Amino acid sequence: MLDKDQEGLIFNIQNFSVHDGEGIRTLVFFKGCPLHCIWCCNPESQKFTPERAFNPMRCLTAAECGRCIKACEYDALTLIDGLICFTPQKCTACGKCVDRCPSGAQSFYGKKYTVEEVIQLVEKDESFYIRSGGGITLSGGEALCQPDFALALLRESKKHSLRTTIETCGHYPTEILAEACKYLDELIMDIKSLNEEKHKKFTGATNEQILKNVKYLCDNQPDLKITFRTPVIPGFNDTEEDIMAIRELLPVRDTLNYELMTYHRMGQPKYEYLGRPYQLEGVVADEVLMKKLRAMIAQYAEIHKNA
Repeated sequence: MLDKDQEGLIFNIQNFSVHDGEGIRTLVFFKGCPLHCIWCCNPESQKFTPERAFNPMRCLTAAECGRCIKACEYDALTLIDGLICFTPQKCTACGKCVDRCPSGAQSFYGKKYTVEEVIQLVEKDESFYIRSGGGITLSGGEALCQPDFALALLRESKKHSLRTTIETCGHYPTEILAEACKYLDELIMDIKSLNEEKHKKFTGATNEQILKNVKYLCDNQPDLKITFRTPVIPGFNDTEEDIMAIRELLPVRDTLNYELMTYHRMGQPKYEYLGRPYQLEGVVADEVLMKKLRAMIAQYAEIHKNA
C-alpha cells in the first residue's frame, strides 16, 4: 500500500498550536493510548475505538428535541424521568445520534483518515509554517501505537517538506521509535516517574518499556532535538526526589531539554461527557513548589553543562 493511502483513527486536528514543537503547528491527535493516566486531559484519546460523548449543557432536552433517541436503533439512548440517559454497553458507535443532533450536544471522538487527507488539511497552513519554522505534530493518544499509519504520515510529511514533531508517551517497541526518528525534526516525550509501582498505579502500565526508549534516545540520537517532559502531579511525583531522579537520568547537552509541566484540570469536563469519573477531583497544583522544582533542575543543568 502506498503511504498516502494508509488509514488511521484520528480524534482531532488542531491548527495554530504554539506549545507543541517549534513555531506554529498543526496537531494531529491519534486515537488510542497504552496508558490511562488518571490526570489525562484528553480522556477521549485513550480508547482505540470511536467513542460517543454527550454535553448536557448543549442539549435542547427531550421535550424540545429528542431526535437522538429516535435515531438510536439499539436503545442505547432512553428517556428516564424526562432525562436522556445513555447505556454504553448497547452503543455500536454508528454515529446516527450525532448526525441527528442539531445542537452539538451529541458528539463523536474518532474518525478514519488517510495520510493523503491529513496532509491536505495540514498544508492549508503551509505559509505559517514557513514563516515560523513550524509544521506537523503527531500527538494523541499515542501516535506510534498506530505505527503503520504514523510512520507513513511522517514519511509523506517529509516528501511535502513539512517539519515533523511527535509528542509521545514512549510505551511501544524500540524498533518503532528508531524508525520514526528517521523522519523527525523534533521529539517530545513524557517521563512520568522512575518508580515502577507508582507508575503502574497512576498510569495503568509499568515504565519498563518507556525507560528503554528513553535510554535509546539518549544513547543513539545525539543530533535529534529532544524535549523530555514531566507532568508534576500532586501525590504522584511532586517531590524533589522524584524530579531529581529523572533529571539525573538524562544527559545535559544542547540538543536535549527537560521541562516540568504544571498539573491542571482543563480536561475534567470531558470525563462527564464520556460518562467517566474524574479521580483527582479537588486536587490543585502547588505553584510555589513548581517554582522551586524548576529552579532546582535549571541549577542542575547549569552545573553540568560543561561536565
